[in-house]
Amino acid sequence: MNTPIRRLSVVVLLMFAALMVQVTLVQYGRADALNNKEFNTRSVYREYGRDRGPIVVAGNEIAFSEPVDDAFGYQRVYTDGPAYAPITGYFSVVFQASGMEKAENDVLNGSDTSLLLSRIRTLFTGGQQRGGTVELTVDPAVQEAALEAFGDQRGAAVAIEPATGRILALVSTPSFDPNVLAGHDTVAVNEAYQELIDDPDRPLINRAIGGDQYPPGSTFKLIDLAMILESGDYGPDSVVPAPTELDLPGTSATIHNPGGSVCGSGGEATLMYSLQVSCNTPFANLAMEFGAEALTEQAEAFGFGRDLTIPLKVTGSRLGDPQNDAQLAMTAIGQFDVRVTPLQMAMVSAAIANDGVLMKPYLVQTERGPDLRVTSSTEPVEFSRPVSPETAATMTEMMVNVVDNGTGAPARIAGVDVAGKTGTAQTGNEENQHAWFTSFAPADDPQVAVAVVVENGGDLAGEATGSKVAAPIARAMMEAVIGE
Repeated sequence: MNTPIRRLSVVVLLMFAALMVQVTLVQYGRADALNNKEFNTRSVYREYGRDRGPIVVAGNEIAFSEPVDDAFGYQRVYTDGPAYAPITGYFSVVFQASGMEKAENDVLNGSDTSLLLSRIRTLFTGGQQRGGTVELTVDPAVQEAALEAFGDQRGAAVAIEPATGRILALVSTPSFDPNVLAGHDTVAVNEAYQELIDDPDRPLINRAIGGDQYPPGSTFKLIDLAMILESGDYGPDSVVPAPTELDLPGTSATIHNPGGSVCGSGGEATLMYSLQVSCNTPFANLAMEFGAEALTEQAEAFGFGRDLTIPLKVTGSRLGDPQNDAQLAMTAIGQFDVRVTPLQMAMVSAAIANDGVLMKPYLVQTERGPDLRVTSSTEPVEFSRPVSPETAATMTEMMVNVVDNGTGAPARIAGVDVAGKTGTAQTGNEENQHAWFTSFAPADDPQVAVAVVVENGGDLAGEATGSKVAAPIARAMMEAVIGE
């Protein structure tokens, strides 16, 4: 081989090597980035042109894809969309996905590793890959009972099965219709989205697990009570200071009991009575005695400050950082910087109901392939043990007393012992207080734990309390479970 031909051969080989390196980089190094580029229309048409799997509740499809005669080929449809929108979210050509549509996207679009065999089969048969099915833990009777009881009021509610962590209901009101965001007319979808964004009631916010969160008011006294009883120094009959008015150290401010009422007699009351009528001063006083570190540890044991997915992302509840006794006293009655989700307060009741064992909440029961074969099933997992079984039993007794003889009376169910705690939380501005109730039932064999918050007093506005507004909603949800 003469010199010119040899040199030309080397150049050609180098060009082939460079081409192979570039192809390898594109195929294996940059494929995901190129596919995910915002303006990659081929990727968009492929993603939205798939026969996406359904989301199922109690055997019924609440989200599914149906064939249509347009460039995408399939239209996402939501049955009873507003009822389940806080869970399903939406699958939109314009705004991509949210909620379960986003969290379970790999299963629903068929790309999950659990569906590899299905993809291989379609490779040989030449068919189109179909998505898998996601079955939720939600009980439609409980979900519907909560929605009916809420009416037009703003707020959220969560129901959990204490022994497993299965979420039986997850409600956020007002809601929205995800069908208007799933359309293929981009102009109409943009207009619908803008209307939702401009709505002062903010229907796109999932109030049950995120949003701005809420001060928990007196429902937070369950955290105080757990800390106090776990010390072993106090019991339900312990007599504690309960003045009508408590001066906050280092300030000119005072804490009053609800309505400025007297708690007990002679400035003292038992712990049982203090919880029964939700006195503020005993719990604020005891929190200052135990200190911020003890209260923080107890709150974190119930899940405060911890990351959680169900698989929807849950905003972590927070205790705040009280810097002095005055701030700590306010924290103890669920004010100052304490902010929680309704899911968090349902977890508190669920742990007490489950002998002090908090199970990790979850929304997905099973995942199935296109052939309906189960590819994944969620098993209950322990999340934490915030209190001992003995403390949980004592707290149950005291919470039953709240419903039988105290502020929780509107949650009574005939023939069933209900354990509950009310809360009425100041908002820190001129708006009306939020109304809270958290509970579980039956107290001797808990099947459901519930937390309900109604924003700004709901229909009763300034006259509202947790007892008047939130407890009846919780009762309706518990009855839906117990009555099945």
